[in-house]
Amino acid sequence: MRLMINGEAREVAGEPTVAELLGQLGLDARKIAVERNLEIVRRAEFEATRLAEGDRLEIVHFIGGGSGADAAAPAEDPFVVAGRSFTSRLLVGTGKYKDFEETARAIEASGAEIVTVAVRRVNVTDPSAPMLMDYVDPRRYVYLPNTAGCFTADDAVRTLRLAREAGGWNLVKLEVLGDHKTLYPDVTETLKAAEALIRDGFDVMVYTSDDPIVAKKLEDLGCCAIMPLAAPIGSGLGIQNPVNIRIIVEQAGVPVLVDAGVGTPSEAAAAMELGCDGVLMNSAIAGAKDPVMMARAMKAAVEAGRLGYLAGRMPRKFYADPSSPLAGLI
Repeated sequence: MRLMINGEAREVAGEPTVAELLGQLGLDARKIAVERNLEIVRRAEFEATRLAEGDRLEIVHFIGGGSGADAAAPAEDPFVVAGRSFTSRLLVGTGKYKDFEETARAIEASGAEIVTVAVRRVNVTDPSAPMLMDYVDPRRYVYLPNTAGCFTADDAVRTLRLAREAGGWNLVKLEVLGDHKTLYPDVTETLKAAEALIRDGFDVMVYTSDDPIVAKKLEDLGCCAIMPLAAPIGSGLGIQNPVNIRIIVEQAGVPVLVDAGVGTPSEAAAAMELGCDGVLMNSAIAGAKDPVMMARAMKAAVEAGRLGYLAGRMPRKFYADPSSPLAGLI
């Protein structure tokens, strides 16, 4: 039987009750709330409420860490990419952590709603080995498959087609690297891959150089977000070319996110103050001495930078301008 669960079509076994469905999904009925066809299903009615073909369900729970709308990220200022609206403007990667438990705790602390995931072969010799999905629930977070490690357009396209087959994801992050030392994007191969993926129905967020001309070409191809690097991947050097980033932001008709090279919260805030729509990072959090604490810091920095950009900074002046009026001075 097909149900719509949290906005996605899902096949379930038989004609389950709400309680049976939660059992199939592995959810603890004590920790969630259920809405069926816009009507709340009371917890006492879970056992007696049998579901029907086409029912629309929303299954929600409470989470800590401020993930969701808050004062620093007002609902009237959503981050919208490929027609989907998000509260958090911080996107995070899932690699380089010491284990999956730390990965999950850092993502929770970051408040991120979108997480990048690499596509790798399953360890068929040990099918019981833990997987990322066991710790970072794709029903809670938007998985953003990427093409990390791909050096040709063909490899990137093949990788994302496999990712869509595995999880049904159309929103993807494209990166085609030029060499192993710098991990700079290969612009020619990136343009080729982007064109093929868009033709194939993907919503492409694309990692690129900080070249405004290339950024505009990628947007004109149909990419749904442009993601210029701040500095080489994993370098932590911060924004090396703020002038070009600002030009890319000013000319873009799609979201612009700084991707790669941010190392500190102040650098994340600086990216947002330039007018970027978001920041994507992995190493800056995973490589910190305390990744969970750094994740919280990055969350606050991105929110502060966005508010600073929206507020509009004071004008720069060459000479002093006293805060207190001089009229009436004793």
